[in-house]
Amino acid sequence: MSERLNPDAHRDVMLIQFAKWPEVGEVKTRLIPALGAAGAMKAHMQLTTTVLTHLAATELSMQFWWDRAVSQVPEPATHLVAALGQRAIVQKTQTGGDLGARMLDAITGNLRRYGKVIIVGSDCPSVEPAYVFAASEALDHSDVVIGPSNDGGYVLLGARRVTAGMLAGIAWGSAQVMAQTCDRLEAEGLSVSLLEPRWDVDDIEDWERFMTQASSSESDA
Repeated sequence: MSERLNPDAHRDVMLIQFAKWPEVGEVKTRLIPALGAAGAMKAHMQLTTTVLTHLAATELSMQFWWDRAVSQVPEPATHLVAALGQRAIVQKTQTGGDLGARMLDAITGNLRRYGKVIIVGSDCPSVEPAYVFAASEALDHSDVVIGPSNDGGYVLLGARRVTAGMLAGIAWGSAQVMAQTCDRLEAEGLSVSLLEPRWDVDDIEDWERFMTQASSSESDA
């Protein structure tokens, strides 16, 4: 195994998966016109589980952060929550106003114990273990690492140093997220490394791409 794919070379990393709590009609809403609310919920759970599988394969320290706290686990999430328990992955709740504040809170808290923190969203199935390790390596010489997405956002954000305003004023969900984030980081005096672009799942074309690749992987297995 190469050092790049050796988890022991990246033990100072905390890997975090961000996810929306599964609620019919509230997740993957851009898929609802094609899949229906129940179908979009199923897609959300499939994507979230796929990302979890990819990230857990790194064997790095890992946390799973829901976007809100709910006392009772809904039926669609029971298998995922059980999988988190089986893998001994700590579940937490995101806090903060917008996505930038929530990511900054998660990163800042973990930097008190770890040298690097990397966050991946649950709609980013193209992020595989090697990509995570590449992000970790980038943080050896940069304050922040970003994995750009093909829609103007990003699939991964990692940092070894933060400032209070590094993710402020970003138009989350827009095609300007990546550009605005880079501008903010530069203004805050933080150095940035960019990885090769990856894709995420937002609309039905993305979902069909994911399903095609998933079917191909199953055929090759």
